[in-house]
Amino acid sequence: MDSFVTDAINLKSYNLSESDKIMVMYSRDRGLIRGVAKGVKKPKSKLGARMDLLVANKLMLHKGRNLDTISQAEALNTFNATRRNMDKIFYSMYISEVVNNFGVEDDPCSAVIFDLLYEALNTISHADDKIQILNAVLKFQLKMMRVSGFSLELDKCLCCGKPIENENMFFSGRLGGVVCKECNSHYGLTDVMHYKLRDFMSVLANSEFDVISVYEEKANEKICLVCFELLKSYINSHSVKKFNSTAILQEVV
Repeated sequence: MDSFVTDAINLKSYNLSESDKIMVMYSRDRGLIRGVAKGVKKPKSKLGARMDLLVANKLMLHKGRNLDTISQAEALNTFNATRRNMDKIFYSMYISEVVNNFGVEDDPCSAVIFDLLYEALNTISHADDKIQILNAVLKFQLKMMRVSGFSLELDKCLCCGKPIENENMFFSGRLGGVVCKECNSHYGLTDVMHYKLRDFMSVLANSEFDVISVYEEKANEKICLVCFELLKSYINSHSVKKFNSTAILQEVV
């Protein structure tokens, strides 16, 4: 059988038999892939904990007619600190589900999306508090939607095209950005966005995970949660798949 090697992050798993699982993973060079982890539920499995969710592995897989088979796995990062904190677990689950919902097989953007998910999971794992967790998630949300072709318009009114500077505006997840107060008379949007909140999101969209901006240093948990909910609503509106983690996150936030 043909075989291939790739780096991949475990997103989901399904029971196939008493001892086998089907793993759904996002790989760096093949996008979304699925593979059978044979015997993984046995106590002495050679794959073992490397098939846990939210683990990044270097894999060897054998090509199959319908499903590939995972023959070897070497852990690259288990994001171990995440497993000791419920906020880290839930938000890591959420961003992995975003990738599962928007990722495709043979994704031309696979390297960018893999690196984005890896960096976000690693940043969340090393975060000192919930604000740092949320900032990493916000960066991920904004960057992931940009890569997926759903970049938000935060600088100009979606209706009239005029720049919106130091004034409040209205946010629409359905439309994909902001609308000025004048044009909102036609839309009746209710999500008011302060221009400083818009500036905060714009900076995050263009900041690397290892760079802490002035906006991030000043942000409090309430501001981060407001932004998270706006972006979560936007992402949900563009996903063809239902989000299973949303109900859990609703309890967390």
